[in-house]
Amino acid sequence: MGILQELLKDIPVPKMAKVKVDFEDNQIKDLETELRKKLDREKILSKIKPGMEIAIAVGSRGLDRLVEITAVTVKFLQDAGAKPFIVPSMGSHGGATAEGQREVLAHLGVTEESMNCEIRSSMDVVQLGELSNGLPVYIDQYAANADGIVVINRIKPHTAFRGPVESGIMKMISIGLGKQKGAEACHQLGFKYMAENVPAMAKMIMEKKPVLFGVATVENAFDKVAVIETLTPDEIEGKEAGLQMKAKEMLPKLFFDQLEVLVIDQIGKNISGDGMDPNITGRYPTPYAHGGPDVNKMVVLDLTPQTEGNANGVGTADFTTQRLVDKMDLETTYANGLTSTVVAPTKIATTLPNDREAIQAAIKTSNILDFHQVKMVRIKNTLVLNEIEVSEALIEMVKQHPQMELVSDLYDIPFDSEGNLF
Repeated sequence: MGILQELLKDIPVPKMAKVKVDFEDNQIKDLETELRKKLDREKILSKIKPGMEIAIAVGSRGLDRLVEITAVTVKFLQDAGAKPFIVPSMGSHGGATAEGQREVLAHLGVTEESMNCEIRSSMDVVQLGELSNGLPVYIDQYAANADGIVVINRIKPHTAFRGPVESGIMKMISIGLGKQKGAEACHQLGFKYMAENVPAMAKMIMEKKPVLFGVATVENAFDKVAVIETLTPDEIEGKEAGLQMKAKEMLPKLFFDQLEVLVIDQIGKNISGDGMDPNITGRYPTPYAHGGPDVNKMVVLDLTPQTEGNANGVGTADFTTQRLVDKMDLETTYANGLTSTVVAPTKIATTLPNDREAIQAAIKTSNILDFHQVKMVRIKNTLVLNEIEVSEALIEMVKQHPQMELVSDLYDIPFDSEGNLF
């Protein structure tokens, strides 16, 4: 028996119970009609002239109903006599290559065939100017030459900074359309100033280039579109802040203020840019964001297949497994940190041979006297929070919470002969 096994052998793993969590599930059923109504306003129609070439900025995040939203927007512009084309707007994603970004869109279902319009992908940018702090402001060359620009994005809390405007239309204008150079410039001075730099860059772009409108969605706790709005440049800043507040209210959450151990089965870029959403775990990659539970020790057990080895976020956890580390693509993971300038999440957490020992290590170091009383929650990932597992010490809290319901008796966590969870 090795020294680690010796240290962990007597640490008890608590019995767990399944809990159903109830979140509001209001969503827009007939999205096309709702969006068309918001597009058909005089304020937007008056901006579109026949023959205009209009760049539509589409990003890499897996927005709910992205294909439908983009297709409806394309058709609306075509019906008004314009010639829309799509520009991949995703900073440095897709390996920061034109072909890679085209592939990211195709992977999401956005192709020239499905959209019935051209996709123009290039990493070349035009510099429009610089902010008073010296930061350069860039925009995609195809968008720079277009007669109009339309931006599509969902609005949600950012994972590394706080401000009235976080992740949404303005970020899409400044970082998405800025391609790799714009993303790099915006991250250059760090997340400390992101809340100022994102709107400042977006405003300069809107002053110098014909941004016509943005299509903004807010998703509910199940990642379904609950709100869709169209915003003209004079509405963007004011209305985006309000939609941001709505997005925060709708976020799924863990209804515990304090946990000794949080176990997450999977992390990945398809779950969150940070592998897991810090708004849910309470663990942030920078000191400039906050909120969520106070978690003493966090364990991540595996990567999603879709993340293709990008383990960004593993460093935010305290413990991980050899299985996860073996799946890591170090180059992709580290490239993430080099672009965002936030490198703590790409470090490798303390690595244990299997799931059981990783969980035992978290319990052992969770700073409580009686390990049998550990307040522990296990989730599949930060997108699936309507079904969670809680330890015995949390049962009373669950019973008293209006949005949580106990749906099983207590049971022992099932480990196989290798010490991994089934």
